[in-house]
Amino acid sequence: MALDELKSAIPDYAKDLRLNLDSVTGNSRLSPQQLWGTLLVCAIASRSPRVLRELAPEAKANLSAEAYTAARSAAAVMAMNNVFYRTRHLLSDPEYGKLRTGLRMNVIGNPGVEKVDFELWSLAVSAVNGCGDCLDSHEQVLRRAGVDRETIQEAFKIAAVVQAVGTTLDAEAVLAD
Repeated sequence: MALDELKSAIPDYAKDLRLNLDSVTGNSRLSPQQLWGTLLVCAIASRSPRVLRELAPEAKANLSAEAYTAARSAAAVMAMNNVFYRTRHLLSDPEYGKLRTGLRMNVIGNPGVEKVDFELWSLAVSAVNGCGDCLDSHEQVLRRAGVDRETIQEAFKIAAVVQAVGTTLDAEAVLAD
């Protein structure tokens, strides 16, 4: 199991990450589709080749073909949106917020899976990428859909753990050279 290999690769000095990865994958309140989609989008957003290489096949085995594609779509569109909206938010000139975005985001309207799952995945990617506007937007959509705060927090806990595992393993790979 690739998830077990990923856990065993985490060095002892980062044992907390191993325990947290075990916890967020083994005791999740998310549905299996939400969990594996969140793990996949966070692996993509982490930009860690090792984490993506280990998690993607297991995610693919645990998701329908439609959900696997939708998760990858969420990671792709949010990579773009997080940069755009974070930049617009960080600029001190509020006039940028009045300009037409002019970017295609059709997949958000028709993701091919339950809208709540896609929103949860979008929120998780936004957590990894640090876009406050996107986090607020997706959290509000989820809350209006009846998703509780504990479930939403579960998604960004996964984002935090996967990002930290990716950072740690990538650093280990460089330091081992």
